Amino acid sequence: MEMEITLPEEVPVMTLQGTALFPQALMPLHIFEPRYRQMLRDVLASNRLFAVAGLDFSRAREGDAFEPPCRIATVGIVRACQKNDNGTSNLLLQGLCRVEVLSIAREEPYRRIRVRALTSVPGATASANEKLRAELARLIAVKLRLAPGGAKEMSEFLRTVDDPDIFADIAAFSVCENARIKQRLLETLDVHFRLEQLRHCVAADIDRLKLWRKVQGRLPDDRISDN
Repeated sequence: MEMEITLPEEVPVMTLQGTALFPQALMPLHIFEPRYRQMLRDVLASNRLFAVAGLDFSRAREGDAFEPPCRIATVGIVRACQKNDNGTSNLLLQGLCRVEVLSIAREEPYRRIRVRALTSVPGATASANEKLRAELARLIAVKLRLAPGGAKEMSEFLRTVDDPDIFADIAAFSVCENARIKQRLLETLDVHFRLEQLRHCVAADIDRLKLWRKVQGRLPDDRISDN
């Protein structure tokens, strides 16, 4: 049964390099650092909410901040959690909503941030977004057929997601492999533009996979150097 969730003004956060969580997406996490173990204990005892933010590479290179978070992150809810005998935990976090990171509230015993919820905008007519969603679903199916170990189940699942906003987020999380592009898609509130960006990304992946197959010829992956 679904319950209404009120987003607090301040939430714990994990700042992770090369990671972008999207609304509705399910992210498995392994919790092992002492600070995050404490964070997990606290969130499980309260509202089960915490944010995942990517590491801001440009600010990290400047060296004037500790683990600087990207400006846009996602707050998620712990849907399942299993504690291991060694004190670590495996959990499943589901994204709830995009947030803007306004400031860092405190660092100890773990980082907490002040946030503001963000809402997507259609960016185009419903029919235009639906047409683009259907085209993107077709391209994703092609990519997953070409990719080694492509997940047929993911392609079939995405075809059942009718809402273009939700589709774009789950697709970006599931099939986009470039961390910088994923963060850019997360920061894009315009649904039509987000779908367009993802379409270009998937089309480029298809071209790359087709070229790889052409270069590879009939040789298996472990003998590609013999070609």
